[in-house]
Amino acid sequence: MFRGSGLEVHYNGLMTSILAFETSTSTGTVALLTGQGETFAVTQRTIEGTAGHACGILPLATAILTELNLTQKEVTAVAFGQGPGAFTGVRVACGVAQGIALALDIPVIQVGALPAVAALALARHPEAMLYVSLDARMDEVYFGVYARSPLGQLVAIQPPVLLAAADVLLFISQRQPFWQTRFHGEHGVTLVGEGWSVVQRHVTCAELPKAWFLDDLQARPEARAVATLALQALKAGVTVLPEHAAPLYLRDKVAFTSLERARGDGGNPRAKVPGAAALLPMLNTDLREVVALEAAVQSFPWTLKNFEDALAAGYEAWVLRSKEGLLGFSISMLAPDVTHLLVIAVARDVQRRGVGRQLLEHVTHLARAAGTEGIVLEVRPSNQTALAFYRADSFEQIGVRRDYYPSAKGQREDALILKKSFDSL
Repeated sequence: MFRGSGLEVHYNGLMTSILAFETSTSTGTVALLTGQGETFAVTQRTIEGTAGHACGILPLATAILTELNLTQKEVTAVAFGQGPGAFTGVRVACGVAQGIALALDIPVIQVGALPAVAALALARHPEAMLYVSLDARMDEVYFGVYARSPLGQLVAIQPPVLLAAADVLLFISQRQPFWQTRFHGEHGVTLVGEGWSVVQRHVTCAELPKAWFLDDLQARPEARAVATLALQALKAGVTVLPEHAAPLYLRDKVAFTSLERARGDGGNPRAKVPGAAALLPMLNTDLREVVALEAAVQSFPWTLKNFEDALAAGYEAWVLRSKEGLLGFSISMLAPDVTHLLVIAVARDVQRRGVGRQLLEHVTHLARAAGTEGIVLEVRPSNQTALAFYRADSFEQIGVRRDYYPSAKGQREDALILKKSFDSL
């Protein structure tokens, strides 16, 4: 039995059926994964054209169930392509998944568009580092990097970001040494996804390293990949309640206002390439530097054992590195309802340079992608700098924990409980 976000799912070798929807592009797909034990099959159907997604995917789902002689009550879970992608498209899949899950009292599983593309390419290139790019329109692309873990599962090396197509190669050049060194050494790079066609309008093929392998440059996310990744999530108990399911948006703004255009800002906003730093999953090999940084900036720091336990528990632990070394790190726990930010720290010599903001934005991305309603954390009342930092990012106080923190001379200090609620943003 696997428990996910308040709903219980029985997975003990009996028949499992996952209904999946992917409508984040103009090609909409519906898939049904069925099987038991370690043997599963996926049936997929396709709708072309964005206009048919809303009215066509439910009849397709019914047709697949009928074809396989299954009823709605035999569906174990429902999954949907969370995006990023077309605003209307990802909302359609999310809404349909929510409605089905509520009606059948089953959990929802959220799967990103870039991981879905990477999952299909991974079968063809199991040892490659996959550079996935999808068309975000307006000469921008969604970009992420994925590879296979030692356990054979898909892992995100670079979480999804929104970039100007002309900046993609620069973004990669700044970070590739970190990706290669930590995960695949000198193993090959494979490009996959329709976004590379957009990038190639701004760079020539000669500018691409000759060692890079071009896979399917028309690839889009498909429901069959969503279903396959959803099965892994179901086995791990990573599900959400229907009311917590949500699309993943990386673009906060699709056009400037009339006033902004009058000022000469242009017709559409451009993605900005972040500084030359790499956001990477925290590994045990990072802990020596992480513990040292923590001890340098905290009066009562976490111990090595605290960090080891956090990694063993599977918490979302990330480090930010540049050529200067370790810039900062964060650790958060994704609970069924909210995300708990457990610790975040920035090296003293790079404070007030946006490192903390970049780490907090990533925690927000993880929390939204997991379908949680917000982020909760504790902070000392005496830490006015931290309070100002969090309040500038829409955190509000919701409570107090009395005598929560150790303090000087054996005394205790309260903790203010802050929360950033996504519904209010």
